[in-house]
Amino acid sequence: MNNTPEDIPARFVSGWNNRDVDELVSIFVEDAEFVNVVGLWWQNKAQIRKAHDYGLRVIFKDSVIKIQKTKVTYLTEEVAVVHVKMMLRNQSPIQEVNVPQIRQNVMSFVVQKFESEWKCISAHNTDIVPGAETNVVNEGGQILSKSYRKNEP
Repeated sequence: MNNTPEDIPARFVSGWNNRDVDELVSIFVEDAEFVNVVGLWWQNKAQIRKAHDYGLRVIFKDSVIKIQKTKVTYLTEEVAVVHVKMMLRNQSPIQEVNVPQIRQNVMSFVVQKFESEWKCISAHNTDIVPGAETNVVNEGGQILSKSYRKNEP
Protein backbone atom coordinates (compact mmCIF):
# COMPACT_ATOMS: atom_id res chain seq x y z
CA MET A 1 0.00 0.00 0.00
CA ASN A 2 1.15 3.53 -0.77
CA ASN A 3 0.75 5.34 2.54
CA THR A 4 3.14 8.22 1.82
CA PRO A 5 4.22 10.03 -1.35
CA GLU A 6 7.70 8.50 -0.92
CA ASP A 7 6.15 5.03 -1.30
CA ILE A 8 5.35 5.77 -4.95
CA PRO A 9 8.94 5.79 -6.29
CA ALA A 10 9.94 3.03 -3.86
CA ARG A 11 7.19 0.77 -5.25
CA PHE A 12 8.09 1.74 -8.84
CA VAL A 13 11.71 0.72 -8.18
CA SER A 14 10.70 -2.47 -6.37
CA GLY A 15 8.45 -3.52 -9.25
CA TRP A 16 11.21 -2.69 -11.75
CA ASN A 17 13.96 -4.55 -9.90
CA ASN A 18 11.72 -7.58 -9.29
CA ARG A 19 10.42 -7.58 -12.91
CA ASP A 20 6.93 -7.36 -11.41
CA VAL A 21 4.97 -5.19 -13.85
CA ASP A 22 1.80 -5.56 -11.78
CA GLU A 23 3.56 -4.07 -8.74
CA LEU A 24 5.08 -1.31 -10.87
CA VAL A 25 1.76 -0.22 -12.39
CA SER A 26 -0.13 -0.58 -9.10
CA ILE A 27 1.08 2.91 -8.16
CA PHE A 28 -0.84 4.51 -11.06
CA VAL A 29 -4.47 5.62 -11.38
CA GLU A 30 -6.32 4.29 -14.45
CA ASP A 31 -5.95 7.52 -16.48
CA ALA A 32 -2.36 8.21 -15.39
CA GLU A 33 0.13 9.65 -17.84
CA PHE A 34 3.84 8.81 -18.22
CA VAL A 35 6.50 10.48 -20.36
CA ASN A 36 9.70 8.48 -20.76
CA VAL A 37 13.28 9.68 -21.35
CA VAL A 38 12.85 10.00 -25.13
CA GLY A 39 9.45 11.67 -24.96
CA LEU A 40 7.18 8.66 -25.52
CA TRP A 41 3.89 9.63 -23.87
CA TRP A 42 1.63 6.92 -22.48
CA GLN A 43 -1.81 8.20 -21.54
CA ASN A 44 -3.33 5.50 -19.34
CA LYS A 45 -2.40 2.66 -17.03
CA ALA A 46 -2.82 0.01 -19.74
CA GLN A 47 -0.33 1.80 -22.02
CA ILE A 48 2.10 2.29 -19.12
CA ARG A 49 1.81 -1.42 -18.32
CA LYS A 50 2.36 -2.52 -21.92
CA ALA A 51 5.43 -0.29 -22.33
CA HIS A 52 7.02 -1.41 -19.07
CA ASP A 53 6.23 -5.07 -19.67
CA TYR A 54 8.13 -4.86 -22.97
CA GLY A 55 10.91 -2.72 -21.50
CA LEU A 56 11.55 -5.03 -18.57
CA ARG A 57 11.67 -8.09 -20.84
CA VAL A 58 13.85 -6.58 -23.60
CA ILE A 59 15.54 -3.23 -22.92
CA PHE A 60 16.05 -3.54 -19.17
CA LYS A 61 15.85 -7.32 -18.55
CA ASP A 62 18.92 -7.39 -16.27
CA SER A 63 18.83 -3.80 -15.06
CA VAL A 64 18.74 -2.54 -11.50
CA ILE A 65 17.55 0.87 -10.34
CA LYS A 66 18.71 2.47 -7.10
CA ILE A 67 17.16 5.57 -5.54
CA GLN A 68 19.79 8.16 -4.65
CA LYS A 69 17.66 11.07 -3.43
CA THR A 70 13.96 11.78 -2.90
CA LYS A 71 12.31 15.17 -2.38
CA VAL A 72 8.59 15.67 -1.73
CA THR A 73 6.85 19.01 -2.26
CA TYR A 74 3.28 19.14 -0.99
CA LEU A 75 0.98 21.27 -3.11
CA THR A 76 -1.96 20.54 -0.80
CA GLU A 77 -2.53 17.94 1.92
CA GLU A 78 -3.67 15.53 -0.80
CA VAL A 79 -1.44 16.42 -3.76
CA ALA A 80 2.36 16.32 -3.95
CA VAL A 81 5.22 16.31 -6.43
CA VAL A 82 7.90 13.71 -5.75
CA HIS A 83 11.28 14.19 -7.44
CA VAL A 84 13.62 11.22 -7.35
CA LYS A 85 17.22 10.98 -8.52
CA MET A 86 18.03 7.42 -9.54
CA MET A 87 20.83 5.35 -11.00
CA LEU A 88 20.26 2.54 -13.53
CA ARG A 89 22.81 -0.13 -14.34
CA ASN A 90 22.86 -3.26 -16.54
CA GLN A 91 20.73 -2.01 -19.42
CA SER A 92 20.61 -4.52 -22.29
CA PRO A 93 23.30 -4.19 -24.98
CA ILE A 94 22.23 -2.90 -28.39
CA GLN A 95 24.03 -2.54 -31.73
CA GLU A 96 27.43 -0.92 -31.14
CA VAL A 97 26.92 -0.53 -27.37
CA ASN A 98 28.10 -3.88 -26.02
CA VAL A 99 28.30 -2.80 -22.38
CA PRO A 100 25.86 0.02 -21.57
CA GLN A 101 27.22 2.19 -18.78
CA ILE A 102 25.42 3.48 -15.69
CA ARG A 103 22.73 6.07 -16.35
CA GLN A 104 21.37 8.60 -13.92
CA ASN A 105 17.93 10.13 -14.17
CA VAL A 106 15.42 12.29 -12.38
CA MET A 107 11.81 11.18 -12.24
CA SER A 108 8.93 13.45 -11.29
CA PHE A 109 5.79 11.85 -9.90
CA VAL A 110 2.63 13.90 -9.38
CA VAL A 111 0.76 12.02 -6.69
CA GLN A 112 -2.65 12.36 -5.07
CA LYS A 113 -4.10 10.88 -1.91
CA PHE A 114 -7.28 8.87 -2.45
CA GLU A 115 -8.79 8.01 0.96
CA SER A 116 -5.74 6.50 2.70
CA GLU A 117 -3.65 5.60 -0.37
CA TRP A 118 -1.39 7.74 -2.53
CA LYS A 119 -1.48 7.11 -6.29
CA CYS A 120 0.49 8.53 -9.19
CA ILE A 121 -1.46 10.59 -11.69
CA SER A 122 1.53 11.65 -13.81
CA ALA A 123 5.19 10.63 -14.14
CA HIS A 124 8.01 12.07 -16.19
CA ASN A 125 11.46 10.51 -16.58
CA THR A 126 14.50 12.57 -17.62
CA ASP A 127 18.06 11.37 -18.17
CA ILE A 128 20.88 13.33 -16.56
CA VAL A 129 23.52 14.20 -19.14
CA PRO A 130 26.70 15.26 -17.30
CA GLY A 131 28.15 18.52 -18.60
CA ALA A 132 25.15 19.34 -20.81
CA GLU A 133 22.49 22.00 -20.34
CA THR A 134 20.23 21.42 -23.34
CA ASN A 135 19.69 19.35 -26.47
CA VAL A 136 20.15 20.56 -30.03
CA VAL A 137 19.24 18.86 -33.32
CA ASN A 138 21.95 18.86 -36.00
CA GLU A 139 21.44 19.08 -39.76
CA GLY A 140 21.10 15.29 -39.97
CA GLY A 141 18.27 15.23 -37.42
CA GLN A 142 20.43 13.76 -34.66
CA ILE A 143 19.80 15.01 -31.11
CA LEU A 144 22.98 16.09 -29.33
CA SER A 145 23.30 17.09 -25.68
CA LYS A 146 25.35 20.28 -25.46
CA SER A 147 26.44 23.07 -23.15
CA TYR A 148 26.63 26.64 -24.43
CA ARG A 149 28.66 27.68 -21.38
CA LYS A 150 31.79 26.06 -22.81
CA ASN A 151 31.73 28.73 -25.52
CA GLU A 152 31.51 31.68 -23.10
CA PRO A 153 34.62 33.88 -22.68
